[in-house]
Amino acid sequence: MGLAAYTSAVLTTAYGVSPWVTLFAALALTAALALTLGFITLRLSGHYLAISTIAWGIAIYFVFGNLEILGRYSGLDNVPPVSLFGWALDTGRESYYLIWIMTLSALIAARNLLDSRSGRAIRALRFRSVMAESYGVDTAMLKIIVFLYAALLAGVSGWLYAHYLRFVAPHGFGVNAGIDYLFMAVVGGASHVWGAVIGASLLTLLREWLNELLPKLLQRTGNYEIVVFGVLMMLLLHRTRDGLAPVFARLLPAGPARARPAEAPPLPRREQPRSGEVLLEVRAAQKQFGGLVAVSNLSFEMKSGEILGLIGPNGAGKSTMFNLITGVLRADDGAIRFRGERIDRRPPKEIAARGICRTFQHVNLVSAMSVLDNVALGAHLRGRRGTVAAMLRRDRAEEAQLLAEATRQIERVGLGSHLFEPAGNLPLGQQRVVEIARALCADPVLLLLDEPAAGLRYGEKRALAELLRRLRDEGVSILLVEHDMEFVMRLVDRLVVLDFGEKLAEGLPLAIQTNPAVVEAYLGGIE
Repeated sequence: MGLAAYTSAVLTTAYGVSPWVTLFAALALTAALALTLGFITLRLSGHYLAISTIAWGIAIYFVFGNLEILGRYSGLDNVPPVSLFGWALDTGRESYYLIWIMTLSALIAARNLLDSRSGRAIRALRFRSVMAESYGVDTAMLKIIVFLYAALLAGVSGWLYAHYLRFVAPHGFGVNAGIDYLFMAVVGGASHVWGAVIGASLLTLLREWLNELLPKLLQRTGNYEIVVFGVLMMLLLHRTRDGLAPVFARLLPAGPARARPAEAPPLPRREQPRSGEVLLEVRAAQKQFGGLVAVSNLSFEMKSGEILGLIGPNGAGKSTMFNLITGVLRADDGAIRFRGERIDRRPPKEIAARGICRTFQHVNLVSAMSVLDNVALGAHLRGRRGTVAAMLRRDRAEEAQLLAEATRQIERVGLGSHLFEPAGNLPLGQQRVVEIARALCADPVLLLLDEPAAGLRYGEKRALAELLRRLRDEGVSILLVEHDMEFVMRLVDRLVVLDFGEKLAEGLPLAIQTNPAVVEAYLGGIE
């Protein structure tokens, strides 16, 4: 914000450049700095990321205050107003319209972006980045895009700030100003498009009201409004942790129910391998975590068109093996090949692009997103439209195809009546089925299911087994981890048994059930 304000102020006052030209110059410089800082800073996460951005802000603040060309700490004055068709917007009333036009444009663009293929990926970034990568989302690049977009919005606000106040000084862009803006977003609801508007309106009006009222009540001047303001904010955040936007949304009358996505031309399908073709080869895979050997010299292969079970006691290395295959973890030794191509050194998004999709041992959904949006996230790689097209609403035809595909997969697994329900509201068993629908939406060649029957009732397990058999008959190969032995033995074509990260046995279900080593280590004499 400060960089854009100073860029426009210097160019207009020292060189007489039109404010409309300086807008583009300011945004270009802001974008360059944002990309530079983003590539450096976004390697961090959590509070380290927050602290680093504060550190950059402090450093840039002192740059503003120590450069002669920027007026040092006294700042720059006589910044010209913006003119539109010869009409100078040199009063608050006239600037009001320009500010709101740009604000509403930014809000509409943000809303359009979130209601898109890219928007679903952005919403998954906060807590589900591993899951998003498993479905082909380039999380590193998407974080840079979000960082850049936020910086450009701040740059527009800095340009407006300079030509509205017609004065620029460092104190307007210091840490205190940043904390004010952060409070506005948090109080209004940072995860809601209109949250910042609600928070900014409330905090600005409240501060003005306290500045006027408190001196009259206390019969003295001072910064007492800061104390009262702090107490009120603590109470507000204690009662509404997600901000005020959800509260206002509940007070408004409910809008019309969302309509079922319209039929659309089907998405292109990937070519499935021939039945019986060697699909996945694991050769001497090794993975250690410090002194713990999670996978030790493990080798097996599976062929196209089969359901292969991977079983073993807790801690046997099954989920670790899934993570090695999908690129979440990198093997210390050995090789993993998919359709003859080595994949164990590739990132998750490239592995997902080859048709390997998965579910997770612990349910990995974006709870606040609808079932439809969670499942549509699985089709991320089947779309091509990016963030700019989404903001301009130029992605509607593709979006209709993605949502129609997601709807078909949801109905395929028997959850058609829950399309618009938040995924976190469903029972655990149905959430696992939503994960399967999301994986099917990716048009997989190899489907990795990590304990899909956990939490399902008997009837639901039978329906799931029937679904998996149909998928196998349609050419989808399935690698399955499951602890329900009755479910596994009735479903799979072959089994690989692990114990302490090593392969204990491999073969047909009947042979595994009667294998003495397997019975002793795991099955316990299952009939």
